[in-house]
Amino acid sequence: MTDHQQTSRRSQAWFGAQGRSGMVYRSWMRNQGLGHEVFDGRPVIGIATSASELAPCNAHLTRVAEAVKRGVWQAGGLPLAFPTMATGETLMRPTAMLYRNLMAMEVEELIRANPLDGVVLLSGCDKTTPAMLMGAASVDLPAVMVTGGPMLNGKYRGQDVGSGTHVWKFEEDLKTGRMTEEECFFAEGCMARSEGHCMTMGTASTMACMAEALGMQLPGSAAWPAVDSRRMETAQAAGQRIVRMVEEELRPSHILTREAFENAIRVNAAIGGSTNAVIHLIAIAGRVGVELGLQDFDDLVRAVPTLVNLMPSGRYLMEDFCYAGGLPAVMAELLSGKLLHGEQITVNGRTVAENNGTAENTGNIGNTGITGRTGDAERVGSDVITGLAAPFQPAGTGIAVLRGNLCPDGAVIKQSAASPHLLTHRGPARVFDSPEAYHEVADDPELDIDENTVIVIRNAGPKGYPGMPEVSNVPLPAKLLKAGVKDMVRVCDGRMSGTGYGTVVLHVAPEAAVGGPLALVRDGDPVVLDVPNRTLRLDVDDAELTRRRQAWRAPAERHTSGYAWLYAQHVQQADQGADFGFLRGSRGHEVPRDSH
Repeated sequence: MTDHQQTSRRSQAWFGAQGRSGMVYRSWMRNQGLGHEVFDGRPVIGIATSASELAPCNAHLTRVAEAVKRGVWQAGGLPLAFPTMATGETLMRPTAMLYRNLMAMEVEELIRANPLDGVVLLSGCDKTTPAMLMGAASVDLPAVMVTGGPMLNGKYRGQDVGSGTHVWKFEEDLKTGRMTEEECFFAEGCMARSEGHCMTMGTASTMACMAEALGMQLPGSAAWPAVDSRRMETAQAAGQRIVRMVEEELRPSHILTREAFENAIRVNAAIGGSTNAVIHLIAIAGRVGVELGLQDFDDLVRAVPTLVNLMPSGRYLMEDFCYAGGLPAVMAELLSGKLLHGEQITVNGRTVAENNGTAENTGNIGNTGITGRTGDAERVGSDVITGLAAPFQPAGTGIAVLRGNLCPDGAVIKQSAASPHLLTHRGPARVFDSPEAYHEVADDPELDIDENTVIVIRNAGPKGYPGMPEVSNVPLPAKLLKAGVKDMVRVCDGRMSGTGYGTVVLHVAPEAAVGGPLALVRDGDPVVLDVPNRTLRLDVDDAELTRRRQAWRAPAERHTSGYAWLYAQHVQQADQGADFGFLRGSRGHEVPRDSH
């Protein structure tokens, strides 16, 4: 490294300072046993870790941080770990999404306020990954993501079970008498049998893949199980790489381009990823000034088939996906069909095509026995990762964006997890003003609902709840489950867990709490869903809707102080990424004024 590089490094404003100021910074750091030689101008690397026992998906990240440290030391940097929030969906109430923006704000300010030249971001649960990317993007110092990895496959009575996905299945079995309380209690201990995040293609796995598809995570690292030794190898490699990134001045703004987001959107379609990726990718794009809209998630995926056969859309789990080739095998297949921007740069300094173009689909799951390089148009591939020639589901089965008088600013539906016969449906609305109101009566045998009814859940949006919880895929009424009904159309301004499934219209915008049309729906109103034509509408004449709007009154504010109040006042709608308006854009990494 040159003397210029050393003196111009951001950290040298602290550790290279003369006189009292420099002595204060260096002397206090030396109480950790650091020798004077580590303040010689080498890159100072922050390791932002969301490790927390309150977020089971992230609890093991302390050990991952140690692997990152090894890599930083090996590459000649100074690693300094620091804690961040852990927004775990598993325990937090009312929803972890309420705190994604707070975590993003914390990550941004911690990076900016401290003597860091680059940062490694350690995340696990689904909100921690986008929150860290949002925060790092707004500072725009060199950054690389390391996700904590999925759990091993769950095992119950000879079958693989997926976290989240089988929660919904077992709940239905319990309600219909196919499963006893004792069996359900035993099964829950079989579901999460190692460290790591959900091993279905839920939002945690999806966002790990999105970090890799965007180029912010080392290639091939999204899918390694949390307890696989290669998870630690990739963490160590990330520690080595971030030092080089500082020397190269490779920043998020160089990586997170419009082309990178287009790649991520198409990859999300190919893996059957979570609808939550829509909100998170729009929010991340907003931090780097990339124009990304809801319609992009429909327009860009119509030619992309679903290639990955994973729960909740399919059969397998992340461990199978990893050993079948992981995300590089999927991206290689998309590159072969010219569906990705292969020239896009990534954190390792190489392009998407260089990283993934010759990746192999190992085909080691199932009975096909087929192997081969994913550039071969004639190769079919395994039944975990399929090829473009014979995909798991055909093109156009990914996320669809709906418009109409019920969602003028858009709504989304995950077609690959829906029932084909319900993608075109007309039925009477049964309206509930909160998810809690529905749950209070869902098991009532006298509930006035049949399989044609459209269940409408409102006031579950960003402002109305607040926080936009994962409540849209409410379980079917118990009486219908017992009658053998498997699915119904549900419409909500909230979100759905990426592990969930069903014909569920989500993210209706604008939400009911701000006067969106969902607030005007009444019991019995005909709701018309037409996914092939991308419409969702209320079959009520405009004059009647105008009368209802004139009579509508905004609900009282649920919070008058504290963070929840701040959130409700400033959160944007789902189609804009549900970020805070005042956090959009990059604020840079200018060194704060020295107070010493």
